[in-house]
Amino acid sequence: MTLTLIGVNYKTAPIELRERIAISREELPETTRALAAMPGVLECMIVSTCNRVELLAAVEGPGTDLVDFLPRHFGLERALLESHIYKKRDRDAVQHVFRVAASLDSMVVGEPQILGQVKEAFAVARASGTVAGQLEHLLQSAFAAAKKVRSETEIGSSSVSIASVAVDLAKQIFGSLQGRTVFLVGAGKMSELAARHLVQQGAGAILVSNRTQDRARRMAEEFQGRVIPFEQLYEAASEADIVISSTGAPHPIFRREHGQAFLHRRRNRPMFFIDIAVPRDVDPAMGKLEGIFVYDIDDLQAVAAAHLAERSREASDAETLIAGEVERFHERQRTVNVAPAIVALQRQAEEIRLAELKRVQARLGTLSAEQVAAVEALSRGLVNKFLHPPMQALKQAAREGNQVRLDALCEAWQVSAGADREAERAVLASGAGPKNGENAEGATVSEASAETRP
Repeated sequence: MTLTLIGVNYKTAPIELRERIAISREELPETTRALAAMPGVLECMIVSTCNRVELLAAVEGPGTDLVDFLPRHFGLERALLESHIYKKRDRDAVQHVFRVAASLDSMVVGEPQILGQVKEAFAVARASGTVAGQLEHLLQSAFAAAKKVRSETEIGSSSVSIASVAVDLAKQIFGSLQGRTVFLVGAGKMSELAARHLVQQGAGAILVSNRTQDRARRMAEEFQGRVIPFEQLYEAASEADIVISSTGAPHPIFRREHGQAFLHRRRNRPMFFIDIAVPRDVDPAMGKLEGIFVYDIDDLQAVAAAHLAERSREASDAETLIAGEVERFHERQRTVNVAPAIVALQRQAEEIRLAELKRVQARLGTLSAEQVAAVEALSRGLVNKFLHPPMQALKQAAREGNQVRLDALCEAWQVSAGADREAERAVLASGAGPKNGENAEGATVSEASAETRP
């Protein structure tokens, strides 16, 4: 079995390409099942956020190529995507998953949303029946490592996110947000975070619009804002100095003709659009109008880079911690992989024990229940004592990654070190990782996956 990961992110592909392969929350279960149906895919999950689309799978062998899935699923030429895709296998894939969950691969290093997004993707895959022991062990270990990073380093000491970076950009543009009217289009998690930062920076009136009006009303009440019915979006937008848009619309909802109308009603007073949606909510052509300034999520990278510089020491500490957790994961995994040999050795010894008891049964005569129990305990105790040295030797060879010694031990005791899924599950259940169905914080994955995509 091979662990493989392919993906594109904000570092390898522009937003123009990322938005063409973005997967909405509604589409994610079906797309995950489609990936699982590929020949050679044993387990899989998909992470799709505003900054990345990644496919993670346990496959039968290195010959299984996931790269074909994205162009085929989205009707694109493979050549269009191939130069932007990164590919990772086995140890590199494990390290990447750990770093993503710990927010070390994020545009804003230390932002807390990505862990919730990965948990949500894992919950969708689990509900779709596309994950089992291999990915379960990997993801639960990654969640535990991410929690450790946040509790043992200062990387999450201040509240930083894509939303806060967007507000920082608005502040840079205006100098002060005091008295500025802000229009939040979309009432999801990112809009809520943006609203909190805007209020802290002294923004004036806050307008909220969302296709589901109840959500818009709840957010408006929380921030003393005003609800704008979605059908009145274009009439009300011209009131705003700053529009922060983060919807799940598949196509731009603000186009050039809308910008022209806004400027006319505002008598050419400037408007700033900060588009943190993927696919984008604002047509880039709007930014060509004099008086309309459009910034998309890729434009936020310069602001995010300043946060990275401020957090360089914390990021270095977190990287060291993650490297140690990845090594621990591989040590545990090597122990899991030797489980079939240990199970086979135990089975072999048990067969010998039972055969010997059967051979001497006639000479022992009729035994009482207490005597039978004593014989059982004696024979089992002797077998366990004899098994202890070879079992420890197998585990030690596995921990050290000494395949030559492992093969020699297996040959000497005539057992196999091949993979066995039942044995693997037995080892995991005995404590090699977090309990099935729980994340690193002890909550069920479904409870922990409430975070939403940008």
